[in-house]
Amino acid sequence: MIDIAALFEQKTAFPQPAARERLNRLVGLDRQKQTLTKVLALLVNPNGLKRWRDQHHPRAGLLLDAVLHRPRLVILAGDVGSGKTELAETIGDAVARQEGIEVVLLPLSLSARGQGKVGEMTQLISAAFDYTVKEASSLASKGKAEGAVILLVDEADALAQSREGVDMHHENVSGVNAFIRGIDRLANARLPAAVVMCTNRYEAIDPAVRRRAAEILLFGRPGEEQRRLLLQPRLAEFGFSVSQIEAVVAATGPRDGGPGFTYSDLTQRLLPGIILDAYPDRSVEPQRALEIACELKATPPFKE
Repeated sequence: MIDIAALFEQKTAFPQPAARERLNRLVGLDRQKQTLTKVLALLVNPNGLKRWRDQHHPRAGLLLDAVLHRPRLVILAGDVGSGKTELAETIGDAVARQEGIEVVLLPLSLSARGQGKVGEMTQLISAAFDYTVKEASSLASKGKAEGAVILLVDEADALAQSREGVDMHHENVSGVNAFIRGIDRLANARLPAAVVMCTNRYEAIDPAVRRRAAEILLFGRPGEEQRRLLLQPRLAEFGFSVSQIEAVVAATGPRDGGPGFTYSDLTQRLLPGIILDAYPDRSVEPQRALEIACELKATPPFKE
């Protein structure tokens, strides 16, 4: 007997104020936010696109059909600490508010890989898609979505690794086959559901899975302008001047042939480090903040 609850991490319903705040804190990712919101909205609630067609291009039936028949899959790929997972976990709030519907997030647990028993991984993945289909079916009403489901697969290469590997275990191959069947099932049933996959190893994802992606969004480390957008308002609250902020921005970029800071380096290491260095007896000093930025090392890029 499969424990459905154990297949998923914490189930979340949107809109949700906390998720909106988290999403708004992801600065420098406006293009990815806008694209992902639009793509997911069209996949899970096609009525918005039909209204747009009726208003602007009432004769564009064939083109509309091509858009609506895309597989219900989006892949977020890129460097570690680049905001992929945080965006995937919160984007449902933007979709829910834009479309005026409830969006349910189902984060798939890595326990879906099972313990290596014959047939176990296939059964667990199939059960996860069965539950997703059930949830989405309950939200579909006469072609109009009353809500939507997003199945989130983080570290997706662990579940959808390429079957081209010569040493790939038969159980893993069967699991990837089950994953592909699940994606196709959502598309064929035209349900208000989509799968969002996050990976640091895009090339490790099975080619058949990649081909089914309606959209592939790439994430890199923040450039100078993105680091400035993140750091400027926060350091300005401490009284940093423009030149002092620029010095910290420069210090968090590529240096000595190495990579620049990731988003998580900036938000989870640098900024907390600046505050903890001064707490509880001193105020934050720009020169000390710059020294901390220079002392920190950026998280190394992921290597295969």
